[in-house]
Parts: sequence; structure tokens; C-alpha cells
Amino acid sequence: MDLVHRHRLQLFGLLLSVIGWILTGTCNYLPDWKNLGLDLNELELWTMGLWQTCVVQDIGGTQCKDFDSFLALPIEFRISRILVSTSNGLGLLSLVISSLGLDCLKIEDTEQKLKKQLILLGGILMWIAGVLVLVPVSWVAYTIIQEFWDEVIPEIVPRWEIGDALFSGWFGGFFIILGGSLLLLTIFLSSDHRLPEQYTMADMQDNHQQVETGN
Repeated sequence: MDLVHRHRLQLFGLLLSVIGWILTGTCNYLPDWKNLGLDLNELELWTMGLWQTCVVQDIGGTQCKDFDSFLALPIEFRISRILVSTSNGLGLLSLVISSLGLDCLKIEDTEQKLKKQLILLGGILMWIAGVLVLVPVSWVAYTIIQEFWDEVIPEIVPRWEIGDALFSGWFGGFFIILGGSLLLLTIFLSSDHRLPEQYTMADMQDNHQQVETGN
């Protein structure tokens, strides 16, 4: 791959990952994983996130309250809080590692092989970070949909619906995985990256040339 195109692909992949990391961080702290509208009071909207629950009023006021106990949360929210927070930490670490491996960053005594290893490690961590946020977001969405269509619950009982934070998590996880994939692609498509078969053919040619020189 041409050096200029590889630089651009690395920067684009890193940019996508940064956007994804911001979106997943927003998803973590937004109190809108699911929302509940009451027919008896249409001026209020109840929302629930990983860290707090809020009441949003049409007149512009919003009142939020942090959860008193972690164990009092539903099981999907407890696990989601752990996984999404871990994803945010791994995402930040992957961005730092990948940045140190960019071709455009010149560091003294840094070999090209070391930069590839940093890009490889950063890309793998991005994949893990993306999966860690997509799994809980999809799980909570599945639970909301399942409860919404549950025929056992009377129709007069209000139903929770999917909140905006879940969409932020979906897009964020997708962008992180896509950015990590582009960074990994720059390694495997680089001009000096050879497959094992190519190394074997090159070694055979070198040995053949040495034999001819000896003769």
C-alpha cells in the first residue's frame, strides 16, 4: 500500500474510533437508556440510565436522582454498567496505543516493527471495546422490547421504551470496531508486510542465488 494512503487510512480509522469512544462515553452517562411516558400525566417523561433516573417535564425542568444501591438495579443494568465502563477504559487505552503507532508520528529510536505492533494491539483493543458496549446495549434493548410486547402485563400498565442512549451506544460501538478494522487493515496491506508463503519463496530464491554464487 502506498505510504500516503496508509497514513490517511490510519488517521481516518483513528478518527472513527475517537468518535465512537465519545459516543460510548455519552451512552454510559446519559440517563436515557429507556423512557416511560404516563398517559395520566403527559407533561412528564420518566427516563432511566445506568447511573440515575430522571423526570423530564415539558415546561423545561428536569429532576434526576442517583441510584441508592448498585444491587437494587435490574441485572441487565448492573452488568451493563460494568461492561460499558470497561469499554470506555479500554477504548481510551486503545486510542493512546494506536496514536503512538501512527506512521505520521516520529519518535526517536522507534522501529517500524514496533509501530506495527502498537497498531495491532490498539486495533484488537478497539474490537474488544466495541463488543463490550454492543452486547449490553443490545441486551437492554431486547429486554425492553420483550417486556413491551409481553401479553401477561395488562394494557393499562405503562411500558418502557427504547431511549436515545442505546442508539448512541450502537453507533459508538460500530464506529470503534470499524476504526479498529481500518487500523488493522493498514498492517496487512502494507507494502513491507509479507505472508508466510511469501517469506518462504523469498528464502528459496536467496538460497538459490547463494548456491549459484558458490558455483
